[in-house]
Amino acid sequence: MPEGDTVFRAAHRLHAALAGHEVVRFDLRVPQAATVDLRGETVRSVIPRGKHLLARIGGLTLHSHLKMEGEWHVYPPGARWRRPAHTVRAIVGVATADAVGFDLAMIDVVPTEREDDLVGHLGPDPLAADWDAVEAARRLALDDRPVHVALLDQRNVAGFGNVYANELLFVRGLAPTTPASSADVAALVETGVRMIRANRDRAARTFTGEDRRGRRMWVYGRAGAPCRRCGTLVRETSLGAAPTAERNVFWCPRCQPASL
Repeated sequence: MPEGDTVFRAAHRLHAALAGHEVVRFDLRVPQAATVDLRGETVRSVIPRGKHLLARIGGLTLHSHLKMEGEWHVYPPGARWRRPAHTVRAIVGVATADAVGFDLAMIDVVPTEREDDLVGHLGPDPLAADWDAVEAARRLALDDRPVHVALLDQRNVAGFGNVYANELLFVRGLAPTTPASSADVAALVETGVRMIRANRDRAARTFTGEDRRGRRMWVYGRAGAPCRRCGTLVRETSLGAAPTAERNVFWCPRCQPASL
């Protein structure tokens, strides 16, 4: 599931392949940007911002969001793609590589000076150079919603998704329904930052410290399985800021005591 660490790796892979090169192939297969042509422009940089990707090309920025299914691949020119052509939403090609975006949920092209129109609402990003832990904690402390919901709100902290929310709350011993405003948000933020930075360069995330398949998660996706700490069966429910935004929630009722 794409979260901040996945987007960070994608941005660095794209930057390494494209930055400093002239665009020679460009194709956006979405109605709102299908006529944009950036051939002849130079890719200046590709950076992550939470779960968003910003490719700065000439004086414009190509913005994309992976959502649940999106991926960016890098191929040698002319190489066979690993996903079906009908799922392609963007192609940015230079002489030495093609970056191909599959199933991208959001694509926009804006002048670079207007990037904040798209990402200015985001909270601090724990993988960014300007990370501000105090500001992230302040935003969470003002949120009276369940802490699981507050962590997923990118206006509080940019980059944490559902996997991180579940695993982070287990490690901190917090029930997912605990109001964020009553939690130790400074400790929560500090633990979350250590988690996402530790996973930043890993192809497969681990929260338990083990790197074997099936042993990397404490609670996420483990409903009905015994808690790795106490043996109590992991439970599952759903929470969200709205019915259409509900996410699967996993927790250990003994290690994260509260009623749901």
